[in-house]
Amino acid sequence: MALPKTLQPSLTPDELTFLAEEEEISIVPLFSMTRIRLLSGIYGSFQPPSSSKVPLWLAISLKRKRKCRIVPPIWLNVETLQTLLKNEKERGEEFGRLPGRRFVEVSKVLLDVAPDDLAQPALLRSLLKDLREVRQAKIRLGLQSEGVMQGSYLQVTNLTPIELTELKPFLVKAMGMMQALEPRRDEAEGDE
Repeated sequence: MALPKTLQPSLTPDELTFLAEEEEISIVPLFSMTRIRLLSGIYGSFQPPSSSKVPLWLAISLKRKRKCRIVPPIWLNVETLQTLLKNEKERGEEFGRLPGRRFVEVSKVLLDVAPDDLAQPALLRSLLKDLREVRQAKIRLGLQSEGVMQGSYLQVTNLTPIELTELKPFLVKAMGMMQALEPRRDEAEGDE
């Protein structure tokens, strides 16, 4: 659901990805080093073949310099994604709980930066795309439902921040238009 800049008053997907890069992830360093102190914290020690937890931004930087191998999160595998997709399809109008708030952004970054560290990256990419499309279809169905058109609410439980960001500008504009079309209460009372 990419939107033009004029309809994006909130955070952009790139900004959400930047925020997601604070998530911690495991790496297997390909170098030896004692702990390092950075503004965001103290990380290490780095001794192969032991894994270390670092923020995603640091893992990306080390990976690009060929200084580490990224250990994918436990949810980033074919079986887990197939189960998530199956559950999402079976839930009807409800949104299933995803493994993390930054699930979409983290998985995209890992597929872009470290596909060689992932098992079956093409299949993972396809499953993530299918899962995203199923959830977007639910959003569209929810927006078309009669309750939303009558000024009710849209169920957004378990949506990720990026999904809410994509939905917000459209929803704000649509609700403003619906409010403009609805007669004001004081005018309606004056006609009686």
